[in-house]
Amino acid sequence: MILLGWKTEKISTHYPPTYYPLRTTTYPLNMLERATEKLRRFDWPLLIAVFLLFCLGLAAIYSVNLSQSGANFTDFNKQIIFGGIGFIILIVCGLINYSSWRVYSRTLLVAMFLILLLVLFFGSAIRGTKGWFLFGGFGFQPAELAKVVLIIALAKFFCNRFQRFQVAKHILVSVFFCLVLALPIMLQPDFGSAMILFGIWFTLLILTRLKKKYLILLLLIFVVIAAVGWNFALKDYQRERVLVFLNPTHDPFGSGYNVTQSVIAVGSGGWFGRGLGFGSQSQLKFIPEAQTDFIFAVIAEELGLLGVTIVLGLWAIVFWRLFQIAKKARDDFGLFLVLGASTLFFLHAFINIGMNLGIMPVMGISAPFLSYGGSFLIVSMAFIGFTESVAVHS
Repeated sequence: MILLGWKTEKISTHYPPTYYPLRTTTYPLNMLERATEKLRRFDWPLLIAVFLLFCLGLAAIYSVNLSQSGANFTDFNKQIIFGGIGFIILIVCGLINYSSWRVYSRTLLVAMFLILLLVLFFGSAIRGTKGWFLFGGFGFQPAELAKVVLIIALAKFFCNRFQRFQVAKHILVSVFFCLVLALPIMLQPDFGSAMILFGIWFTLLILTRLKKKYLILLLLIFVVIAAVGWNFALKDYQRERVLVFLNPTHDPFGSGYNVTQSVIAVGSGGWFGRGLGFGSQSQLKFIPEAQTDFIFAVIAEELGLLGVTIVLGLWAIVFWRLFQIAKKARDDFGLFLVLGASTLFFLHAFINIGMNLGIMPVMGISAPFLSYGGSFLIVSMAFIGFTESVAVHS
């Protein structure tokens, strides 16, 4: 099979007498030895880059917590717990053969749809979005988990039908998978997460070498849907966000306040920043949602261009390693799985930075591994685990 110009081959169960993939012994490996061998085969540059991004995010969250009354570090402590859980899930997902997820894709899709319906009736509303299950002092956002399920479902669908791809039929079936998860999320309403789901679907569809005429047709359909949505689906505050994106000076003390303060913070950082905990915009609470949506502005103000360069460099390493793992994937399912994860991270990073610089509308999209929040952090770690599993079994 050939996809995107990369060759992927079926794995043979028979090896030459002189070659053994893990170790040269006729004795069976016990569970601990197998896990150790797989850990050695992890892509460690990818893991180190993710860990450093997480540490930078922790530093920024700590700085934001300094400005809170009584220096409350609850969010900082929670993020450490989320990170610990996330890294455990990363290791577990990396040790499990990624092909096993292929078997449960339909079951996961149906279960995820039911969970999204449940959150509409029994969930809690945070910042106007009824999309959370609260357990004590912790919250879980099913919309983030839906991104995992969609990528697994699309990876199985496309890899099964790549060589006998029927354009009209398979576009409709694949977009149905996306709509099953996106529509309940839009009803919360959480248009940011819904747009990420559609972005993942559209990108993976393009990567199947979709012909230009079908791509143009899909773009025209998207324009029509966007026009209808602008008039009948979007609420007033969501239209205001788009207007601020088109004209940053529009209502600078109202709907454009967040973006205005973020741009000021980014511009005031200079070469080396004001110092961790000394950013005027973040410490004086001029930046709303400083530890979630606008964490990049906090880093830019307090660590300056140097900090921004480090963040962008680490993300570049992540994408580079994901690209290398995708090239070595042994089958199309693993390839689509890694491409889906790469698409998710790229969309989140690109939109979040664009929000902070005023070149993208504010959509409530988190920065991967940096922003505060357990749901997306744990999901991101799980995706890194999936890619590590592809690397181990490539």
